[in-house]
Amino acid sequence: MTIALSIGGMRVDSPLLALVACGLLSACTTAEPVVPPAPAAVMVEEADPEGWESIVSAADNERLGRLEEAWTQGFDETLKFKSAIENEGELLDPDAGLARAAPTPGSYRCRLVKLGKAKKSDPAFIAYQPFFCYIDLDGERFTIVKQTGTQRPAGRLWEESDSRFIYLGSLSLGNENAPLAYGEDPERDMAGVFERVGPFRWRLVIPFPRNGGTLDVFELTPTADQPE
Repeated sequence: MTIALSIGGMRVDSPLLALVACGLLSACTTAEPVVPPAPAAVMVEEADPEGWESIVSAADNERLGRLEEAWTQGFDETLKFKSAIENEGELLDPDAGLARAAPTPGSYRCRLVKLGKAKKSDPAFIAYQPFFCYIDLDGERFTIVKQTGTQRPAGRLWEESDSRFIYLGSLSLGNENAPLAYGEDPERDMAGVFERVGPFRWRLVIPFPRNGGTLDVFELTPTADQPE
């Protein structure tokens, strides 16, 4: 049995889709897919390599400034999914950010949890099937790219403190080889906060994402296939 769901233009097709209903996450057991090879490069250009403040758009800067509001609103919209949210532990704890947030370059198992509705007919809490993404170093700056799927975010991290990075990125679609540079198409721009929330566990939080909903939370955990 295959369930198909489209959220904000993102189509998800997977056996036994992890769609939450009545406050419980459905468990599903599938064979672990093959980890894709590391991308050759993350082609996300930047106007100023020194600071994200001179690059970020006014709209994205405003979104970042409303991060706390996005957490509060996201929880308010998902009250009937309280049990499912509690099961996510630190991933959905707004204050869970830890020191030493810098990740290790390599392949990661990534998973998206979405709070809030992209459309009125959508559930307010969705946990997507995991996919693969890759973290690398471009000079002294970390890059993140989603390796699979028809919508593939990619971007860079600017260290704001020992416990937090600012993420600015864009989206590649379909068969495009690389995403546009941040700012080239504002409708594809993404801005968020990257934090470590546990041993070998990170999250990327996107407040008020352009594809709808209130808060997108990406969980990142390293795969076994890490470079030496």
